[in-house]
Amino acid sequence: MSPLKVVASVLAALFGVQSEANRQRDFSQTSPLPFILTGVVLVTLFVLGLIALVNRVLV
Repeated sequence: MSPLKVVASVLAALFGVQSEANRQRDFSQTSPLPFILTGVVLVTLFVLGLIALVNRVLV
């Protein structure tokens, strides 16, 4: 899978709007590593963005 499709799939899964066909496609991949790494990076960026937003509002 291309990196863009992995990111799109992880984002859809994070928001809970992943289609059954895409979920089946993702689970048929040989390695879950790209999905895990992308998920960790996206969640980390989300948390850091929230922290930055709160710090900006409180200052």
